[in-house]
Amino acid sequence: MSLWYAFINTLLPFQWLEPNFMKNALLAMLVAAPLFGALGSFVVSNKMSFFSDAIGHSALTGIAFGVLLGIRDPLIAMVGFSLILGFAIITVKTRGKSSADTIIGVFSSTSVALGIVLLSATGNFARYQKYLIGDILSITPQEILLLAVVAAGAATLWVAMYNKMLLANLHRTLAKSRGIRVFATEQLFALLTALIVTIAIRWTGLLIINALLVLPAAAARFVTRSSRGYLLVAILISLLSSVVGLAASYYLGAASGATIVLVNGAIFLICLVAGTLRRG
Repeated sequence: MSLWYAFINTLLPFQWLEPNFMKNALLAMLVAAPLFGALGSFVVSNKMSFFSDAIGHSALTGIAFGVLLGIRDPLIAMVGFSLILGFAIITVKTRGKSSADTIIGVFSSTSVALGIVLLSATGNFARYQKYLIGDILSITPQEILLLAVVAAGAATLWVAMYNKMLLANLHRTLAKSRGIRVFATEQLFALLTALIVTIAIRWTGLLIINALLVLPAAAARFVTRSSRGYLLVAILISLLSSVVGLAASYYLGAASGATIVLVNGAIFLICLVAGTLRRG
């Protein structure tokens, strides 16, 4: 981290980057933002925005089961539960006859209620309220390393599976005719989404994690025409909003995650207007 601190002090000598915790937060967002942008582009295209929101809000349930099972690290319990929930949602959505939003809504509301009941009954709800809003400024070098490892693994999987996921998203029947295992591909994407969302919740907060995924991709759709351009613009918007939001939160004394979401919202409106004017 000393090299990162020296780099920031030399090339980016801004007031908001003077504290080491802001340097850590910036590095974390530079790692996480491309993940949010890339993953969000598929979340929006697959009409799975509600799915990622369900995974985020079920984090409390994972924590609750972790408490009951005596798991000391809440992250382990959250990841385990989110992967199980993600697998169950996609399985029922694929095999069942109900609409996707209905199935996701049933799983989401039930899991959230179960988590609140279990935590409140055991007297642990107040202890884990911090996961509601998150705190990117508290991230440690060890946690940044974990985030980087997950990002590297996700990027590798993304490159290997991108064409298959894209075709499965555009035309399921055509994808099956090309030998693509659509169900397995959808499950892999869902589990990847669940993993990244759950790991990021500790620092972004479960109340706004979905916005960090959806807004950059939603904004990019207004100003791009190709799938490649859509992906790249979503990543750039995610990076820009993360850096600008982090700096703004320092000067405003506001929650970093929420400020980043507001910047994302502003960019969304700008892209909406720009896209409308271009089509007009």
